[in-house]
Amino acid sequence: MLKRMLGLLGTASLVAAMATPASAVELKLGHYAQEAHPAHKAAMMMAEGVAKRTNNAVTIKIYPANQLGDGNEVLEQQMKGAVDLSLPTQPMLDKYGDKGNKPFGVVMLPFVYTGYEHAWKVLDGPFAKWVAPSFDKLGLVHLANWEWGFRNLTNNKRPIMTPDDVKGLKIRTPGEIQLQSAMEAAGGIVTKIAFPELPMALKQGVVDGQENPLSVIYHNKLYEVQSHLALTYHSYNSMMAIASKQTWGKLSADQQNILKEEAQKAGQWFRNEVLKEEKDLVAKLKEKGMKVTEPNLAAFKAKMQPAYDAIAEYSGKANVEAFLKMVAETK
Repeated sequence: MLKRMLGLLGTASLVAAMATPASAVELKLGHYAQEAHPAHKAAMMMAEGVAKRTNNAVTIKIYPANQLGDGNEVLEQQMKGAVDLSLPTQPMLDKYGDKGNKPFGVVMLPFVYTGYEHAWKVLDGPFAKWVAPSFDKLGLVHLANWEWGFRNLTNNKRPIMTPDDVKGLKIRTPGEIQLQSAMEAAGGIVTKIAFPELPMALKQGVVDGQENPLSVIYHNKLYEVQSHLALTYHSYNSMMAIASKQTWGKLSADQQNILKEEAQKAGQWFRNEVLKEEKDLVAKLKEKGMKVTEPNLAAFKAKMQPAYDAIAEYSGKANVEAFLKMVAETK
């Protein structure tokens, strides 16, 4: 019988047929990081682990670098059932909250964390329990917290050591009010520009600077159009591995556990990789010609009350107070 099947299908076809169950599920994952970024490597790691542990009953096809649209567009597709898995950040989710009650909006409060491990402790612990009902309401399943990182400020005009050095600089931020208000509180003139248009805007002088994690600055080669880097670490957020409820319901309990465990494993690798990489990235950016400064962060934090007020109005004063309590209790 086996010889007959070999003759009909060929050895390679038979091996593939035996390796892949007839009821196999292929999940579509879209994200916005470049293929060289640790986020994409973590996604591949998760996909490999899931395929191996389910014997290819569940596989993940990855679409990096905005192939399915930017992060917000992919999230919209996921909510409509067209994408199974995504890697949004907290601010991509906060706009779905009710007016004045957006719990995801508090994560990027400026200068609240003492470092990466403190941020992880907050988001993995009390924050995760606090926002669980919000995920459920959106039809999403939170698998794991990944990484994105602390944001830093670059510009073409001058080195930055104090908020006075930011005053008058034209700074690009994404659409998040948290980042806009933080840069305005520091003295910058904020302009919203889509990220794909940013390198040209910097090159042409439409804006003087921008703010992003070191990994984004390096992997997207922003050092080619920026000369100064200030290590402000002003705001933090992270990618999250998210499944749609619709997709989750297609999986068996064992498959759900495997997907969540592999998402968490890949997420911790991603976190560790960012920590290791950041030390190297400062040196690499210096090699690329960037002049690096370490500003007085206490002076910056002292300027942030207007940003806190704006974020409280947007996210809800009670939400900001609840989050700051979590931050204090996990230090």
